[in-house]
Amino acid sequence: MLLLFIVGLLVHFVFFASIFDIYFTSPLVHGMTPQSTPLPPPARRLMLIVADGLRADALYELDENGDSRAPFIRNIIMHEGSWGVSHTRVPTESRPGHVALIAGFYEDVSAVAKGWKENPVEFDSLINESKYTWSWGSPDILSMFAKGIDTNGHAHRPSSREYKENVKLVDEGIKELASLLKEFYGNDEKTAFILTSDHGMTDWGFHGTGHPSETYTPFVTWGAGIKYPQKVSAQQFDDALLKECKLEDWKRRDINQGILPVDYLNNTDVFKAESMFTNAVQILEQFKVKMTQKKEVTLSFLFTPFKLLSDSKHLNLLRKARSYIKQNKFEEAVSLCQELIQLALQGLSYYHTYDRFFLGFNVVLGFVGWASYASLHIIKSHSSLTRSVSKVKKPSGLLPCSFVAIGILIAIFLLIQSCPWTYYVYCLLPVPIWYAVLREYQVIQGLVTSLLTFPPRHFAGYLLVYTLGIEVLVLSFFYRYMLTAGLVVLAVWPFTTQLWTRAKGISLSWIFFCLLLAVFPLMPVVGRKPDIFLVMGAGLLVLLLSLFVITSLIKRKESFVNEELVLNLLQMLSTVLSMFAVYSTHNSLLKKQGLPLINQIISWVILASSFVVPLLSPTVLFERLVSILLSSMSTYLLLSRGYEAFFPLVLSCLMFVWIHTEQEILQQSGVSCKQKVTSIQFTYNTDITQFRQLCPDDIRRAFFLVFFLLTAFFGTGNIASLNSFDLASVYCFLTVFSPYTMGALMMWKIIIPFVLVMCAFEVVQLTTQLSSKSLFLMVLVISDIMALHFFFLVKDYGSWLDIGTSISHYVIVMSMAIVLVFLNGLAQLLTTKKLNLYGRPKSHLI
Repeated sequence: MLLLFIVGLLVHFVFFASIFDIYFTSPLVHGMTPQSTPLPPPARRLMLIVADGLRADALYELDENGDSRAPFIRNIIMHEGSWGVSHTRVPTESRPGHVALIAGFYEDVSAVAKGWKENPVEFDSLINESKYTWSWGSPDILSMFAKGIDTNGHAHRPSSREYKENVKLVDEGIKELASLLKEFYGNDEKTAFILTSDHGMTDWGFHGTGHPSETYTPFVTWGAGIKYPQKVSAQQFDDALLKECKLEDWKRRDINQGILPVDYLNNTDVFKAESMFTNAVQILEQFKVKMTQKKEVTLSFLFTPFKLLSDSKHLNLLRKARSYIKQNKFEEAVSLCQELIQLALQGLSYYHTYDRFFLGFNVVLGFVGWASYASLHIIKSHSSLTRSVSKVKKPSGLLPCSFVAIGILIAIFLLIQSCPWTYYVYCLLPVPIWYAVLREYQVIQGLVTSLLTFPPRHFAGYLLVYTLGIEVLVLSFFYRYMLTAGLVVLAVWPFTTQLWTRAKGISLSWIFFCLLLAVFPLMPVVGRKPDIFLVMGAGLLVLLLSLFVITSLIKRKESFVNEELVLNLLQMLSTVLSMFAVYSTHNSLLKKQGLPLINQIISWVILASSFVVPLLSPTVLFERLVSILLSSMSTYLLLSRGYEAFFPLVLSCLMFVWIHTEQEILQQSGVSCKQKVTSIQFTYNTDITQFRQLCPDDIRRAFFLVFFLLTAFFGTGNIASLNSFDLASVYCFLTVFSPYTMGALMMWKIIIPFVLVMCAFEVVQLTTQLSSKSLFLMVLVISDIMALHFFFLVKDYGSWLDIGTSISHYVIVMSMAIVLVFLNGLAQLLTTKKLNLYGRPKSHLI
């Protein structure tokens, strides 16, 4: 098992690393001939002003009195220059936005794993192609290009008074800078000014997605070579910015990054045509270099060129554009150059993704092989399906020789192609995997024989159900309401078994809590608007649960009740203090009085105690599980903002019902249960002889586990999404920005529902005598099938959120089995360990 785990870990590491070679390689091309426009430029210098995180509407809109918040810029729009909206392309982050502004290309997607570092790849920009450059700004931005409004928006959000006051400050600063520069150069009218932003910001103070509030940034330019304001009678745009900002009469010129905005230029038609021609030649040079590089490392009979832009076609288009310029057909020349640019960009993308299908095919081959091998290992070692199969014989020498020959042929092919060493790993890894699969041909034969005896209708039904189930799991990563659909189906499940006729009480409880839990994925994502009264309501329910437990303890009148009573009273006090801290902190922050020190101390003490108090409770099932829930809820309340405070309570109720349901099913199947659920005690040492062989129902149990874990993960929001993360959730602990501490606190909030599910499954394993090894392998196969879906859904385009989320989905399912091992260990610690305050063991009446 250990060897299988190590090999599986290495294989999954290769599968994960492959997406960076397939999807996230640098598209930049080097070695082109520099291009320049032969005509003299209209300006001798450029002043580029980037207001970090400035939304377009925030700059252009009028205040409540009808006055502009940026009077200087408003005057520029009406009397001196041109304006519009820059439709920035996602990812809307600081670094990508600045790269697009000064370098003319969109952020290299290979930088997705680089974070805030200096240039992951070298590129030319306005800075290193200028004779002199002076830069002022935030050091964490400027340092990346050496060879803040943004912070205000994050802290107070764009609709706040602070953010809007900051716009005035920016306007005054720009006026002062522009005046200073003109005076320094003696008002020679040779300076061009551009004001824009790297990205905008959502109403809740985030950026990184593709929302218009983030991609719509202001673009105002004036000075040498820039068109003067132009009055118009009517303009048609998809947004309401013109009307809201009272700018309907002034010509709005929107731009999309990447292509020269000739409509902004106040120059001759020949200058515009020559500039666009140079732009086209520059991009075409990149296309030619990229094509040559790929052609040199591909066998001639395997090379497929980009048909839309062959050598003859791009030369003909260039000659035609040059001819138009000579004939003074400048509009036709500009239009043709724009067409050529689009074709060249498509060609660049074609050659950049040329090897994607080849690599993807090999990785998928390895994926399918590994999932097949893991499935065969489960059948061989943990089931009775292959009992009738004779002893495994060693495979004949023909099989290994064949696979060795296949491996040698693949290596020779890759060598001829001059492929990177990583290609050898991706292409050769499926060879030993499929050899390991085929050498188990007797197990495969036994499996086929066993399946043939199974009624085809039943087999097709089971196959359809589990296939649809896995698809629901995959879709839940994108559409949370799919969890609702899944929970509704689970609510109907008792009607398909004997549960409904033999255990109506358990069945009704199962249906009720499944439907109640199904409400949460339909709720909006946590973190938009706080509702402290909902948090208080959840706290009251926890207090009622604590009172119920205390009442039960008092009624029991056993000799060891006193210590348990004290523990439950402490947990009840902890809940009261959590409610006080949440309510008090919320009111204090509304009054802008900061986080009270006493609240901060209470929060951290409650967090620390939540790890210890459950270990002081008895290891009897009911007492320990309730203790874990109550301790966790005290911390969860401190990290809650609204309705999600009820989530762990409802989830735990369903888990308790699940425990009873599984024991009832086991009794109906004829397996005797030695103990009642309420009297089961967690122990470290479980007799291995009690473990049974797997049965088809165990696949359902493994599926239920994965489904409940995903429900715990996505039930109150897409935690893999940046926009589901709200710093205000941790304000009971700290308000000073500390990414690692805040991230750790949010991570613990995510883990708490996981722990509750895993603690419940510890009981399921005990009652069903299910081996954790067989469970691990079944979850591994389910997660690999899901991972195969997400492998094809990884994105290398769109917003940083889209890209990062697609990777995180892939990582989540790839690491599910490993995370399961960690959670299982944590659940075992919380359920089996017992701390003795008096240094002596305590006996329990079972």
